[in-house]
Amino acid sequence: MKNLLIISPTFVPNNAVDMHRVRQGVNYWKDFGWNPIVVGVEPHLTEYPKEEILLKTIPKDLEIYCVKAFSIKYARKIGLGDLALRSMYFYRKKVNQIIKQKKKEGNPIEIIYFSTTMFPVCVLGAYWKKKFKIPYIIDMQDPWHSEYYESRPKHERPAKYWFSYRLHKFLEPIAMKKVGGIVSVSEGYCKTLQERYPTTITPQNCITLPFGAFDKDFEVANNLEYQNPFFSQNKKQINLVYAGVAGEYMRTSSSILFEVIKKGLIEKKELYSKLKLHFIGTNYDPLNPVPRLLPIAKEFGLENIVNEHVRRIDYLKVLNVLQKANGLLMFGTIDKDYTASKLYPYILSRKPICAVFYEKSSAVSILRKTNAGGVIPFLEENYNQDKINEAYTIFTDYLENIEQTPKTDWKAFEPYTAKEMTKKQAIFFDKIIGK
Repeated sequence: MKNLLIISPTFVPNNAVDMHRVRQGVNYWKDFGWNPIVVGVEPHLTEYPKEEILLKTIPKDLEIYCVKAFSIKYARKIGLGDLALRSMYFYRKKVNQIIKQKKKEGNPIEIIYFSTTMFPVCVLGAYWKKKFKIPYIIDMQDPWHSEYYESRPKHERPAKYWFSYRLHKFLEPIAMKKVGGIVSVSEGYCKTLQERYPTTITPQNCITLPFGAFDKDFEVANNLEYQNPFFSQNKKQINLVYAGVAGEYMRTSSSILFEVIKKGLIEKKELYSKLKLHFIGTNYDPLNPVPRLLPIAKEFGLENIVNEHVRRIDYLKVLNVLQKANGLLMFGTIDKDYTASKLYPYILSRKPICAVFYEKSSAVSILRKTNAGGVIPFLEENYNQDKINEAYTIFTDYLENIEQTPKTDWKAFEPYTAKEMTKKQAIFFDKIIGK
């Protein structure tokens, strides 16, 4: 059994989007010849909400280590509130100890796997490769250094953009020029990195794998004693739920839907007047918890049918809410490389899905291939009346058939399960180390 050291600063019991690939994978790695060892940050030193019940979704015998991090209270005063920067020193020290210990035991670490969006910590991969000759792989769940916001208005840019843009531009090459392989949720991210670092990153050491579907989550979620606070279930109301972060980058997709609903309230008032839209956990910034989709809905005069709960709720509680909704909504961005991590949980909920997505997004092809939901596609930021009329037809059909269970092709869906995704990673890792 080969030892796989996984760097996941926000591992359970943190409720953080970027740890789910690791959380799911640790249930299957041993099936494919790899023993996972996870190194996270002490949960009380992270700013993420805690969800202790997530511990029920990982093996009891999983080997987990936790490192310290500098206090955010003091680190933030000098502009270093980022968890990766606060924990980097402690990661270096602890992982050095683990690597030496495993080698002494005769079962050395074969690969170091960074699966996180706390990207600065990935520069340690180059250090460990030089010091211990251990290859490392980076999981690109989001772009690290991105030029996306350079062309956007300043009011659309994230907080502290000036600093983070320059930090990532400096650190990314340090990690990428020595990396052994890339796992990515998007083929576009791989292509971008291949263009930037052609000598170390090639099509042969890149693999595109979205997050997998994990049925065990729904087994646990269904047993929760949780009273849904967002809506009551009754036949006079059609409750549609969108759960997850949102922002200005979803203006095009959300505006298309709002335009359609506005049209429907005029042309099919009896049907559309039943609609209630619930947007849950749309803002991850605890210091600025402002609505993200409600202001756009107001532009269309739809504020009375929209309920936006900006605060995040526990992941398994979200799954519980999804199953109580009449239907689920998904919004994409104009970035063709954007893939929504919520896609597979949505499909596993077995609820009718309506996704407003960029035509070339992988989410569109997956939904169509598996017959798991309806798609309203778009190709550009500007849309005309013909596009609205087309979207109106699709959405109206969706609402009229909302009581029907989706006729998902589960055989076509099988390659997207967490077990299959972990198997593909294992095969890829074997190739990287030549075994």
